[in-house]
Amino acid sequence: MSKQPAPPGISPREAEILARLGEHRSNAEIAAELFISVRTVETHVSSLLRKLDAPDRRALAGLAARLARPAPAPVTLPAPLSPFVGRAREREALRDAVTAHRQVTAVGPGGVGKTRLVLAVAADLAGAFPDGVWFVDLVPVTDPGMVTAAVAAALGLGEQQGGGFDDAVPAALAGHRALLVLDNCEHLADGVAPFVERLLARCPQVSVLATSRARLMVPFEWVYPVPPLSLDGESDAVALFRNRAAAVGATIEDAQVDQVADLCRKLDGVALAIELAAARLPTLGLDGLVAGLGDHLRLLVGGYRADDRHRSVRAMLDWSQALLSGDDLALLRRVAVFVAPFTAPAAAAVAGFDPLAPGHLADGLARLADQSLLGVTASAGGTRYRVLETIRQYGAEQLAAAGEQDEAPARHLRWCLTAAGELADSGQEGWRARFDAVADDLRAALSWAADRPDRRADAYRLALLLGGLAFDRNLIGESQQRYEQAAALAGDPAPALRHAAAVAACRMRGDDAYRLWRAAADAAGDTAAARDLAAATTTYYRKAGAFTRRPPRAEPMALLARARELAGDDLAAQTAVALADCAAAGYAFFAEQAEEAASRMLTLAGRAVELARRLGDPLAEGAALFALTGAHRRAGDEFAAAATARRRVELLEIAAGRSGGPAGAAPGGGNLTPDIADELIDALFIATVTSIGTGDLVAARSWGRRLRDLPLLAEAGHVATARILMADALAGHATDVLAESGRFLDGWIRAGRPPARHLGPAAAAVAMVHDLRGDRPARDEWLAVLDQLGVTAEDRAGYHPVFEAIALLHHGEPARAGERLAVPGAWRTGILMHWHVALRVEAAVLAGHPKAADLLTETRPLVAGNPIAGALLDRAAALLDDDGKAVLATAAAFEAAGCPYQRQRTLHLAGLV
Repeated sequence: MSKQPAPPGISPREAEILARLGEHRSNAEIAAELFISVRTVETHVSSLLRKLDAPDRRALAGLAARLARPAPAPVTLPAPLSPFVGRAREREALRDAVTAHRQVTAVGPGGVGKTRLVLAVAADLAGAFPDGVWFVDLVPVTDPGMVTAAVAAALGLGEQQGGGFDDAVPAALAGHRALLVLDNCEHLADGVAPFVERLLARCPQVSVLATSRARLMVPFEWVYPVPPLSLDGESDAVALFRNRAAAVGATIEDAQVDQVADLCRKLDGVALAIELAAARLPTLGLDGLVAGLGDHLRLLVGGYRADDRHRSVRAMLDWSQALLSGDDLALLRRVAVFVAPFTAPAAAAVAGFDPLAPGHLADGLARLADQSLLGVTASAGGTRYRVLETIRQYGAEQLAAAGEQDEAPARHLRWCLTAAGELADSGQEGWRARFDAVADDLRAALSWAADRPDRRADAYRLALLLGGLAFDRNLIGESQQRYEQAAALAGDPAPALRHAAAVAACRMRGDDAYRLWRAAADAAGDTAAARDLAAATTTYYRKAGAFTRRPPRAEPMALLARARELAGDDLAAQTAVALADCAAAGYAFFAEQAEEAASRMLTLAGRAVELARRLGDPLAEGAALFALTGAHRRAGDEFAAAATARRRVELLEIAAGRSGGPAGAAPGGGNLTPDIADELIDALFIATVTSIGTGDLVAARSWGRRLRDLPLLAEAGHVATARILMADALAGHATDVLAESGRFLDGWIRAGRPPARHLGPAAAAVAMVHDLRGDRPARDEWLAVLDQLGVTAEDRAGYHPVFEAIALLHHGEPARAGERLAVPGAWRTGILMHWHVALRVEAAVLAGHPKAADLLTETRPLVAGNPIAGALLDRAAALLDDDGKAVLATAAAFEAAGCPYQRQRTLHLAGLV
């Protein structure tokens, strides 16, 4: 949605406050309107005074009046290529309808001018919708299930991690006063109707203006029938004909107006038919147009062609066909199989068979474009031609009449297979634009082939290719859909189901991944089934937080037992079973806190690593290293865990073919399959965490940034930024935390505010930063986010005491900090264990606890090797000895460790700031 423009250096929040200062609002009014504290407003006002060099609030308000003017609302309407003519009454009536009703459908036959009228009305109303007017052309969409995706693309949204477009679109429009224009809905009613109903229910300030040949039959719908152009006197129809005739160099004399009016009546006032007739005026003349059209209108009387919805459009198209040569007729009906703009070479591949000579196609396309039967668009990839939807549908009928209803679509399918194969093998820049240009054709060809038994093999191959391309394009929801479609088409569905399961894992869809692994096992042979059953078990435990409804624990344990029976001597199956054993053991450790579990995990993880290396499978080894990392952490060896986590990232990046490269790069530029991508995301997540645990904040921030910048997580800000928020907060990079926290919150809201207990540390870290800044209301807001994430008191025990203690020590309350750090619980095995015990010593020293010296001695061995925890203890020892010089010496250690906050705190404790 549109936001106010900010002067250089002004944050979005400051821009909002600046605008309200220009309206002479008080701090209390601003705080109430923006749902923030008055203290936060005061802080931002002080910052604005400094940044804008304003002497006082009055001067700032004056600047605000000039600087904080709202940006124009986004208007995504396509620019008309020709003037809009007439329809003053219809324009006013439709404008009034949209003003009075939230959902208006402009209904009328094809070619009557619905789109042009709606575009004009939407442009008229742009000022009434401060959050924008958004246009969605549904012509290229052939699958009702892709309607929401098309709207999301128009809004500039991407796939959501942990949630799909069904939630993303309403979330993006919620609370906004916007107009959504859905053009050409008739072929997608089953998809448009439920989408509109959901949208209107969830977004009370959004209005929808649709065009369709039939009403959508949804609640709140107001139907506006679009009439033909007026035909009386100097009518709109005549005005349109004269305008379009003038565009091709023809002039209508006043004496010919009645003849033109008669022609327009015979065309039923259909705008498209009138435009096409005017385009042919220079070659046929007015008499020839009237005579030719009259003949064809008489031929259309009776039979199925008397259908009221299509009669005038069919008359126009039949007449247009009569004006074409035989070769041009063949070309038009054959290129009608394209649903998106296409190039001349593409047309040659699809339409270039007998009787069309190879040299005819380029000239033929030009002639069809001259006759307005094809649209022409210039693009970076060359000239593209577009078939209007009504002509495309008409062309399908003509293919059947010519006996080419199989040949042209089959050649289109082969062209799509070739295009998809070339894209899959491409490592060149610009492949995304080339994919976007053909994606709708790939989907349409797949839809055609999937319904034909004799094309099943081609449909399977295309579904696999489209699944891979969609994944690389970060359309991971569609990727899973296409892999599942491929499985339904395959003789052996197991490979496609495994791909689908891996994509579901990347999407954090635990239920789907578990279901798909089980389905793959059902379709596979014994040893392959063992691998799939083990993968389902591993998913159950490793993706526990990504399930909507987890089956009872007995179920995956039964799957694992069956996998063990089927594995036999197969090394790959044995490795998969070993990985599942590790996952189950890790769950048992957390669920039961059994003391022997850590030792058992180390044994199991070591065996899994050994099997994976014997297998020579880097993906299996990466999963085994995940288990080994967890085992080291449960055993209390954070440094071994961090080293193993780093090794895992390096291994997976080599496997992906791009050491340090981003996920989602161009096909051919690496080997980033869905299963490797899922492991790599997790590996970066764990590497960030373990580096935090060992006090290597420089490495933690580096891993965290790489995780944040993965294209697959581009729209999942709450997942991508969770760990870097923690690292930045502990280091003391408050500005970065505040910036990234907005992305975290936006991503979580877009995803539908899902419960996510594992993201609790991020929210707690942000709360701490606000506390350090003295903004208690903002701190409380983020603590409320912890509750909304579903984080329990038991969950918080592993990290929240550390964040609270840092803030309490900052505010000079060491006794309370010590109380918070004295609580027993999960911190003993958490990633902040070193931080916890080191801060506990500092709190004891500053509070004058009598056993502070003993506690210091006991703690040193626990944190040996951790540069930040070690420096905290060194500083505590210096404070205990009242050695100011030694206190100051620790500042350098904190700076070297990448922790500017503790360096600054050292200077404060030394009395220098």
